[in-house]
Amino acid sequence: MSERELTIAELGHRGDGVAMTENGPVFVAGALPGETVRTQVENGRAKNPVFQTRSADRVEPACRHFDSCGGCSVQHLAETPYLDWKRKLVEKALRDRGIETAVSETVAATSGGRRRAVLTATRAGRHTLLGYHEKASHRLVDISECPVLEPAIVQALPGLKSLASEILPKKGELRLTVLNTTAGLDVAIDKADRNYDRKIPVLSQKTVELDLARLSVNGEVLLEIRPPVLDMDGIGVVAAPGGFTQATKSAEETLCRLVLEGIGKAKTVADLFAGAGTFALRLAKHSNVHAVEGDAAAIAALDRALRKPQGLKKVTFEKRDLFRRPLVLGELEPFDAVVFDPPRAGAQAQSELLASSKVKTIVAVSCNPATLARDLRLLLDGGYALQSVTPVDQFQYAPHIEVVAVLTRE
Repeated sequence: MSERELTIAELGHRGDGVAMTENGPVFVAGALPGETVRTQVENGRAKNPVFQTRSADRVEPACRHFDSCGGCSVQHLAETPYLDWKRKLVEKALRDRGIETAVSETVAATSGGRRRAVLTATRAGRHTLLGYHEKASHRLVDISECPVLEPAIVQALPGLKSLASEILPKKGELRLTVLNTTAGLDVAIDKADRNYDRKIPVLSQKTVELDLARLSVNGEVLLEIRPPVLDMDGIGVVAAPGGFTQATKSAEETLCRLVLEGIGKAKTVADLFAGAGTFALRLAKHSNVHAVEGDAAAIAALDRALRKPQGLKKVTFEKRDLFRRPLVLGELEPFDAVVFDPPRAGAQAQSELLASSKVKTIVAVSCNPATLARDLRLLLDGGYALQSVTPVDQFQYAPHIEVVAVLTRE
């Protein structure tokens, strides 16, 4: 296998450099546009590339683990071209669906602002590893720092590793979902050893020593010292163990601002895939809201939050699988505006019905530009017009991007 020299033309959607050749694209990990490398090529990927030239946009990575850890892919790119790359990811996804529209500049993330982390723990001989998987590998990187996480989580890493070591299965991995709340860290452990109940006393002791707000194992709350409360614009919501939460507080506030601006003066709003009420509780300060969510724990969290007087407009809610049972036309009719924020799979079934509805304003929020573009195509074909598309960089240094799109019925 002979070496060849390649020039990087662009960044791919996962953060790899892409060189165009007569045999198709070649992906070069860690390379930036404009750089040249000498490398062997196997199955469309560069093997052990040697850099011949370096881009002026290359910067020193913020983390010692960057070269091996798969948690981040583009720490080596300067901020301005990095944010532009994220915007272009959204533009390309829209173009692939035949949507030509202006996309706003990317709203930057807050460095070190990730309040939710999903970590993996496993055995390595007599030692415990805690961290993220290597790039394109099942091997685990034992992290001692992480520039994207809030300091409270980073400081707790040694204690979390000790906690995980008590209930690691003999084979395989366990997962720790760590959320920093106003009351401290909320830790939910999944895939623990099935006999973990024997370790409840030591787990409880470590929970107290680490000053965790709550510890859950395999779906069971073992100890709650303080309710792990999330502040949603002055309204306290007790997070469901391991439940979905916007990854950073600053991005959550930006998304909510864009949603509120998008619905304008709508008096009645449906909040679909509502979670624990991230948008619904803020919307209800100005509008009557009907929240729909398929996860029982999230709906229960919203219900508990609403039991305290909050000075809100009318809020109703229902547990409903919107993938199987989207709101039909008769159910959509009362609403001036609809907000939807589905998982990565998108909201195809609901978008098909919205496209035939008379709802005046739709605000679509998504963490997946490809499925968002598919859903927007349905709405545009149904007579809606795009008013704005705004990327929000909630996942710093990763290839993921949040997007808020506002549409109105002509």
